[in-house]
Amino acid sequence: MKYTSLYQKYRPQTFEDIKGQDHIVKTLLSALKHNKIANAYIFAGPRGLGKTSTARVFAKALNCLKSNINPCNECENCKEITQGIFPDVIEIDAASNRGIDQIRELRENVKYAPLKGRKKVYIIDEFHMLTKEAFNALLKTLEEPPSHVVFILATTELDKIPATILSRCQKFIFRKLSIEEILEILEDICKKENVKYEKEALKLIAKLSEGCIRDAESLLEQAILLTEGNLSVDKLKIHLSLFTHEDIEELLKLSLSSDLESLREKLNKYESLGYSSENLIKAILNYVSEKFKKENFEKFSQDILLIIFETFSKAYKDLAFHPYPYDLIYFTFVKISYFNDLISVKEFLSNLKLPANNLDENVKKNLKKLLPT
Repeated sequence: MKYTSLYQKYRPQTFEDIKGQDHIVKTLLSALKHNKIANAYIFAGPRGLGKTSTARVFAKALNCLKSNINPCNECENCKEITQGIFPDVIEIDAASNRGIDQIRELRENVKYAPLKGRKKVYIIDEFHMLTKEAFNALLKTLEEPPSHVVFILATTELDKIPATILSRCQKFIFRKLSIEEILEILEDICKKENVKYEKEALKLIAKLSEGCIRDAESLLEQAILLTEGNLSVDKLKIHLSLFTHEDIEELLKLSLSSDLESLREKLNKYESLGYSSENLIKAILNYVSEKFKKENFEKFSQDILLIIFETFSKAYKDLAFHPYPYDLIYFTFVKISYFNDLISVKEFLSNLKLPANNLDENVKKNLKKLLPT
């Protein structure tokens, strides 16, 4: 029996299955209900949010034999679209079919009426990859499209689409899912797959996916295989290079207390176990961001959190080009420890009641060098 990956197995088959894109689903359902179908749509947004899956569900709704709104997934047309063999739903990967010859062939084929369905649907993925000549060729078809044709143009880079194309399409912007939305989907999959899990373990996967449901499902699948179907935080941390808030707090405390030897040992351990340096910096930035959103400054002051975020944001930019990523992280922590001393001096001086003219001129000069402006 052929193995089916989780993201394929749980790919949306109806509008109810499409999560996190309620604004898009509502509009498409209204268009189907009132039979106001445009000839061209643009589905735009980051990768892995369900643009192509939504296009397929919409294509099924347009050609379902039992329903004009939500696909039944039982009729012959729906089943063939799900299997990818329906003759009137044509999927094109513009990344590998981006030239003018392919678009000219498409222009010839759109003239012919659907063989089995009500609409002939062209789903063009990575639409922004088309050449300038191909865009111009397609524009002529979009200007006067046959009534039986619907174009769904999926792209991760909306800014690369010519304005002449954009003005002839209805645009739908797919948004990233929240951690809570992804967590709900992952829990549902685990229950259906009879997988034991800790909720905090799934939350770690949701955070690592950065709002991309396809990435979350792929990570979940990998985690299930690595942990033999028993997902726990401790196992995931090792297998997927994940860092908890407790891990980040420990590293920051070591840095701010200037315990650089223990800090180095901790980082060496993560590096030897194969923990991703990129994931570590992302975890630090995520930790600081969450503390700020909740205005939780109990463990670290607001000033220190601001410095940590700014300093590690710069380190993240440098990471891709650095030959020794964990050394970069170590010295970034060292830099953080110096800032802590500066803030302590600043707070101490602010508590002094001495007028400025009583300070020695040399002291003033040294303080100007020491304190951040």
